Amino acid sequence: MAEAAVRDETLGNLPEWDLSDLYSGIDSPSLDKDFTQAESDAAAFCARFEGKVAGLDGAALGEAIAEYEALQEIIHRIMSYAGLIYASDMTDADIAQFYQGAQERTTDISAKMIFFALEINRIDEENLTEKLKAPALAHYGPWLRDVRAFRPHQLSDELEKALHEKSVTGRAAWNRLFDETMAGLTFPVEEAGEVLELTESEALHRLSDADPAKRKAAAAGLSKVFGDNIRLFSLVTNTLAKDKAVEDGWRAFATPMDSRHLSNQVEGEVVEALVSAVSDAYPRLSHRYYALKAKWLGMDKLNFWDRNAPLPEDDDRIIPWEEACDTVLGAYRAFSPELADIGSRFFVNSGGDHANKRGWIDAPVRPGKASGAFAHPTVPSAHPYLLLNYQGKTRDVMTLAHELGHGVHQILSGGQGALMSDTPLTLAETASVFGEMLTFRSMLDNETDPVRRRIMLAGKVEDMINTVVRQIAFYQFEVQVHSERAGGELTPERLGDIWMDIQRTSLGPAIAEDDNYRNWWSYIPHFVHSPFYVYAYAFGDCLVNSLYAVFGEAEAGFQDKYLDMLRAGGTLRHKELLAPFGLDASEPEFWSRGLGLLTGFIDELEAE
Repeated sequence: MAEAAVRDETLGNLPEWDLSDLYSGIDSPSLDKDFTQAESDAAAFCARFEGKVAGLDGAALGEAIAEYEALQEIIHRIMSYAGLIYASDMTDADIAQFYQGAQERTTDISAKMIFFALEINRIDEENLTEKLKAPALAHYGPWLRDVRAFRPHQLSDELEKALHEKSVTGRAAWNRLFDETMAGLTFPVEEAGEVLELTESEALHRLSDADPAKRKAAAAGLSKVFGDNIRLFSLVTNTLAKDKAVEDGWRAFATPMDSRHLSNQVEGEVVEALVSAVSDAYPRLSHRYYALKAKWLGMDKLNFWDRNAPLPEDDDRIIPWEEACDTVLGAYRAFSPELADIGSRFFVNSGGDHANKRGWIDAPVRPGKASGAFAHPTVPSAHPYLLLNYQGKTRDVMTLAHELGHGVHQILSGGQGALMSDTPLTLAETASVFGEMLTFRSMLDNETDPVRRRIMLAGKVEDMINTVVRQIAFYQFEVQVHSERAGGELTPERLGDIWMDIQRTSLGPAIAEDDNYRNWWSYIPHFVHSPFYVYAYAFGDCLVNSLYAVFGEAEAGFQDKYLDMLRAGGTLRHKELLAPFGLDASEPEFWSRGLGLLTGFIDELEAE
């Protein structure tokens, strides 16, 4: 995809991706060359090492892992390109065909390599400890630790290979069905006597419009289309939940959440402590805030579509892209010039304004494009790419700050290599949420108008409620859905009942929810792609709030320790990463401290 920019007279020049740093196109000779090389290297790797891993000495095993890592990097590069171009337009039949073909071909390659981790896990602890004395293997100690964490849940070689090979026609196929269905939907929204057909991103964006009629119309359009498709979305949800239950049973996981906790490198007890702390705080967080907001808007209760409405005094100003970039990079620079210098790589090749596009960011809203936002790592072979749907609201600026934080984190951790640069989900949100907090604090500190400050503070509270309260409520929804699915398929009506019960509990009595809201669980992609992912957002937000409190105490050397934490990638666990800051997520007061920042913001608003 060639570098481009979309001109919007209000938003300015919005950059689009230039994916040529990966490949020039889906028919690129270098793409075909990488496929061929990966297939050849995988065959050679199998011939040399299959059935022989346990007999390798430490140095030889370290060299084998290095070869394995190089092959994984080629596969990741190919699938990164396939995934990114697919996210650019999920409705293009040629791109969808290429994406599916790439999945199938790389799955065939990686299926040949499954033996490697399985044989590593059959090495006994004493033998592996001896091998780790070799520096070449010791380098990969953190990766071995994470691979071997799954030893108790490992299946036979034949079954592991079968599960992997069938994944492309199993879970991955259901994911694709969900994605393409959602990307192809349009939502009828009435405005000025005509019906507009909006994308999901455009319709959801209108829920924060200043005009109550536009918010209501957008909610009606979303509710109608979710309802029209609810049988399909229910089938996807039921099928994936059953699929997970079957595999969890084979692997002897005690609960549906355990595999996520293990991959996140976090103890289930720590997650439950987080969930309990947030649930107990619902009355003093979301319940209290939404009661305040209803009063500000002159309502007894907020309609569910008014939850993210701007305050009456908000001028609903559109923030041009250039200003958003300057705001975020300025906040990063005030904290750490090094952090800002890395962040600036996403916007320009060298000095000058942001019109000198680098092609690392895709910002415009367009039909067929994936909704939401993400940062995708292709480090160390290339660089991260950010996907946004920028529409000029303050929340969009915060989303830019969030995704840029991910991107900077991915660059800093890239030095750990393809196998150890990724962080578990619980820590993957650290840099992103910290980037949001830096940006918010900078904007708040520079605002002298008390009305504007109140609007900004209320907006931040809403974002934090969406990140903490809402995500824990989503997690509770998933827990109940997977638990009940064990007894048989859930009807769309039952899924709606579970959703509504949990929403009422988490949002509180100041939100008026009716049956039009009961199908809104269906559009949340994390339920489909990454079961139980959602608590990572709350984990990251509370962790960042605790980190920011340490930073606020002006501890010397905080910035250096923070950057070192990001550079560590996946080599350290949360206890090791937080220890230099005097924090421990296993302690109950850690979560209370994290929630205290949000409570304090609401106290400040309530006192006005």
